[in-house]
Amino acid sequence: MRVIEATGDSARGEEWAFVRLAIEGGRIVDADADGLESPLRGLTLLEAAAVPGETLAADALANALGPVFRAKAKPGRVAVAMSGGVDSAVALLRAGPDAVGVTLRLWLDPAGPDSERACCSPAAVIAARETCHALGLPHVTLDLRDVFRALVVAPFVDGYARGETPNPCGRCNGSFRFDELLRFAERAGAPTLWTGHYAAVVERDGRRLLARGVDPTKDQSYMLATLDPALLDRIGFPLGADTKTAVRAEAGNAGLAAAERRESQEACFLAGDDYRAFLERQGVTASDGPILDEDGRELGRHDGSWRYTPGQRRGLGVAATQPLYALRTNAATNTVVVGPRAALEIRRVEVTGRLHLPVDRADAKLRYRSPALPARVRPTDDGFALELEEPAFGVAVGQVVALYDDGAIVGSGVVSSASRN
Repeated sequence: MRVIEATGDSARGEEWAFVRLAIEGGRIVDADADGLESPLRGLTLLEAAAVPGETLAADALANALGPVFRAKAKPGRVAVAMSGGVDSAVALLRAGPDAVGVTLRLWLDPAGPDSERACCSPAAVIAARETCHALGLPHVTLDLRDVFRALVVAPFVDGYARGETPNPCGRCNGSFRFDELLRFAERAGAPTLWTGHYAAVVERDGRRLLARGVDPTKDQSYMLATLDPALLDRIGFPLGADTKTAVRAEAGNAGLAAAERRESQEACFLAGDDYRAFLERQGVTASDGPILDEDGRELGRHDGSWRYTPGQRRGLGVAATQPLYALRTNAATNTVVVGPRAALEIRRVEVTGRLHLPVDRADAKLRYRSPALPARVRPTDDGFALELEEPAFGVAVGQVVALYDDGAIVGSGVVSSASRN
């Protein structure tokens, strides 16, 4: 049987740790690994992933295990996506003694001012691992920084350069993140993947669909809206019937350190920075151009049309007798068109995506922080069209759309065009 060698290291300042593993038949037959609380020789990779140690040593072990990790399939085993926060900690707690935690280490802008609040930062990885080890459970880190930057960050940058308003969290949660997590669950021999999202899965006309969580202040179904329903047979959301308050209380009663941890930030790769500063660092050029009214009269100048999004009021730098809002931008001509709030009104929206069930009417949610609006729904060749019964304001190309019917998501996609009539 072939012996596989796996190595990993980790550094903080001048401190450095290194781990070397020799693996044969799924067991560690030799190991150089100082700083761990117990020897690794003779352990399976699953058992080794549960061995705690000094931070750098545990980091190095995780970096060695991640690319080669495998475990024999076991009915009832649950892979739990761990962010280092309280929600995933309670999901892990509920998953039972056969759970295995997994954290994705994703790319963060090194120039960002607050990377520690990101759900995929080095600090979050350590917190997630420590939560698992405190419960005697294995934890695996997957270093996906390069692929995340290519599949999520780059399209975000390119979308803004084209004059769109892309939603990176929708792309990440709707495809990239769950694709990677489900691949890991298969490697870990776990039939089911759990996450700490406040969402639910319901049966509707013989199909499993994503649905709203019970806590309206924490419901995250919109951010997961583009998730393929075909995957829901393998995914569970154990917090969907809970409030955030109850989850924190459960974590506190269990003595989990995550009970007091702050919320992670959205668009984690920005590392706490303004998206405009980030885009400039990524090479989206800012050039001077005109700010026009709806009749084409120049009212002022801007320093980059991509810096403005539909519905924006602050920072226009235009004097007027009434409040003005950014109505739309044109990347090709580098222009920004402004007007009164009434001119932001949108009644028709074209969506690239798909309907999961045939519906004539649904509630359309166009922004995470905005209420869903009743709409007539018409299927199209590449998705669906909406005729809103109430006006929406500040709709932009690239935004995620989620269609709800009695709390279940019956269609989703991204805005391809929007108009008043």
